[in-house]
Amino acid sequence: MKFICDNVYLVPQNRSIVTADLSAERPLKIPIAHGEGRYYANDETLKKLNDKEQVLFRYCDADGKINAASNPNGSLENIAGICNEGRNVFGMMPHPERAADPVLFNTDGSSVLRSIINNVMQFV
Repeated sequence: MKFICDNVYLVPQNRSIVTADLSAERPLKIPIAHGEGRYYANDETLKKLNDKEQVLFRYCDADGKINAASNPNGSLENIAGICNEGRNVFGMMPHPERAADPVLFNTDGSSVLRSIINNVMQFV
């Protein structure tokens, strides 16, 4: 339990409003900034999330490989974002808004935000 402020890599896992325009072939570099941000759920919930493809993102390395070394905070199954069954509500630990402008030397987050804007009408 310590504060972490660093860039991490994420790979999208499903098709939703958040990930529809993203490629699983290109990991996103997104900042995290938290002290307690590890995802935890019981086995039944994890199974349901995986079976219903509700995991949006998993922590990965720069090459897109999901492994323990790329998990910055001990999140179960490297989970970095999930959505509800309707795919219209989501939560994620990394902060795409902190990587959405060239002034920040990172624009990967803007692709997440653009995906939401481009696809929001599918879920209304």
